[in-house]
Amino acid sequence: MKTLLADAGSTKTDWLLRDNQGDALRFHTDGMNPSLLTDDEIRHILATQLLPQIEGLLIEQVDFYGAGCRGEAAERMKNLLGEVVGARNIAVESDMLGAARMLCGNNSGIVCILGTGANSCLYDGQQISRQTPALGFILGDEGSGAVLGRRLIGDIFKGQLPEDLCKDFLLDYPLTMDELIRRVYRTSAPNQYLASFTPFLSKNIHRTEIQELIRDEFHRFIRRNVLAYLAYTTAETPLHFVGSIASVFQAQLSEVVAQYDFTLGKVVRQPIDALC
Repeated sequence: MKTLLADAGSTKTDWLLRDNQGDALRFHTDGMNPSLLTDDEIRHILATQLLPQIEGLLIEQVDFYGAGCRGEAAERMKNLLGEVVGARNIAVESDMLGAARMLCGNNSGIVCILGTGANSCLYDGQQISRQTPALGFILGDEGSGAVLGRRLIGDIFKGQLPEDLCKDFLLDYPLTMDELIRRVYRTSAPNQYLASFTPFLSKNIHRTEIQELIRDEFHRFIRRNVLAYLAYTTAETPLHFVGSIASVFQAQLSEVVAQYDFTLGKVVRQPIDALC
């Protein structure tokens, strides 16, 4: 029997194809957030990027964990998977629950996502028991790639960073203010667009100003999301992180976590990394 496990974000979907013998094949497609994409857009990704990877295979089970997979959006995603893949059993759950199950297994823990977006939960070993709402990159998503990119762009165009850094940024990203406004306010997936500027932060991580920006966002993430769980657990409960931002800026993240006396657990780029 072939089963498909998916961890889908707004930018990328990580797939794991497994069989009863324990063999596994890992591959990627574009991100599929049903809260941001139309049915036709999702259908196109599944048909042109997923189907060629599983051509000729009988898929019995699909476990799809994805960003934006709640309520009606999760039901839409389930229907689209059934339509395109045709598996007998399909389960669609949130990316948060997927990350918790992959990182914690049957153990309890606090699990945090720091990628294009940000999220967190308290996991009891089976299900999410508590969750601070993420609220997206406009109202929340502290510490995420989208918010880091948003803050970086704001500091660049408002002249809040040293002049040489601003010049270096505009050499790497020669965009005008009009283009920036258009891309952020008038096109789809502005969160992905803002997160696309985070390589500049990694490239200039040796600069004090950049380190302070990143650490400040991680502090905001802990204070506004994670500290709420201490009323229901203890600081000894492992604090796990997953996502590109957590992985790339692990040194700064570890410094911030240590200041709150949490026990830092796993830090992986993708939840599936914990299974491979």
